Amino acid sequence: MFTPTAIVPGFLQSLPVQHFQAAAFPAVNPVHWMNAHFAVGGWSPLQRLSGMLTAHMTQIAPYNGFTWHPHRGLEIYTWVLEGTLYHEDSTGGRGELRPGDLQRMFAGDWIEHQELNQTGDRVRVIQIWFAADRRYAHLAPHYQQLNRADLPVRQVQDAQVYSLIGDDSPMEQHITGRLTATTLAAGGTTWLAAPRPDEDLFVYVTDGQGRTDAAPLGQYDVLLARPDLPPLALHAGDTPLHYLSFYLPRFLPQS
Repeated sequence: MFTPTAIVPGFLQSLPVQHFQAAAFPAVNPVHWMNAHFAVGGWSPLQRLSGMLTAHMTQIAPYNGFTWHPHRGLEIYTWVLEGTLYHEDSTGGRGELRPGDLQRMFAGDWIEHQELNQTGDRVRVIQIWFAADRRYAHLAPHYQQLNRADLPVRQVQDAQVYSLIGDDSPMEQHITGRLTATTLAAGGTTWLAAPRPDEDLFVYVTDGQGRTDAAPLGQYDVLLARPDLPPLALHAGDTPLHYLSFYLPRFLPQS
């Protein structure tokens, strides 16, 4: 039977907010052209969170990538950080994704696709795999892509917050959860938005350096928070701080 949340015993404490440095999660180099950092899934102590099977950074060297391969029962989101990624799938979906673009691929019973770096520059993406909600099992596989300009954005102090999944985002979804992408201006400050009463929060720092009031923040660090999160300020360093905020059905230990 599928368990929507699986976390290595003893990894978490029962606290309103916890901070983990990037080194707490595995960085892997399985082939010469790919490097990855797994915050969720793979060998990470956060094996699954509320149906989210993986959230990881993948870096692809020039003129390399994943040739045709299948998926089933998944909804896969790809958020591009750097470079140009070419996607093509067996439904006829295809396109190039550039920084700030968001792609969604619903696998249904079966889909095949390829993800390629066809340029001379590296590509770096965050990829998020969810087990699709069973009530959508009848849907055929399909593909959706949104450019940065298509995503709603709001200003929160010194930060721009983009709605990627849920709330006012035009991205369709077949999972339960919300996702935002935040860019905090260099030297700026913003507040981490607490999860709603039925949610917990997973934050993945994708670029830049900064700090909370208690500790420094670095690339690929993780924050986990419950709805009783106290007010928490985030401060960017000399460069902008970028992070993704996943608001998912409760997965953290209770008090």
